[in-house]
Amino acid sequence: MERFPEFVLNHILLFSLLAMILGLLIWNLYGNVLSGIKQITPAEAIRLINHEQAVVMDARSSSDFNNGHILNAIHVPAAGLSERGNKLEKFRKQAVIMVCTNGTESAKASRVLMQDGFESIYCLKGGVLAWRNSNLPLTRESG
Repeated sequence: MERFPEFVLNHILLFSLLAMILGLLIWNLYGNVLSGIKQITPAEAIRLINHEQAVVMDARSSSDFNNGHILNAIHVPAAGLSERGNKLEKFRKQAVIMVCTNGTESAKASRVLMQDGFESIYCLKGGVLAWRNSNLPLTRESG
């Protein structure tokens, strides 16, 4: 242990890379928690929808949305989210559940909504894939 600092100095590039990889791993695991975005399971999403009248916003592409989405979901493509701010104003005080294919795009969209002043934002952990894997229904009706 006495020679550890010397070992680190002799291999500074390797330890820099190790520190960077560890930082990225921690950010990947805890980034959404640190940014204030709450990840929820499909069961928790159902509870929010049924008991707190949560609004489901689907950030997927139009074709993915039309192939199947959660009942009464509002299609809000992540690419045009900032332009639709005024149309989403009426949902600012409600609980909002952001959904995408696997949970990554909805986290980005949630950050945009949080910056716009939305108070209660949740992300469906695992997205529509997790919803399907939980044997929950999707609809093709317009929402």
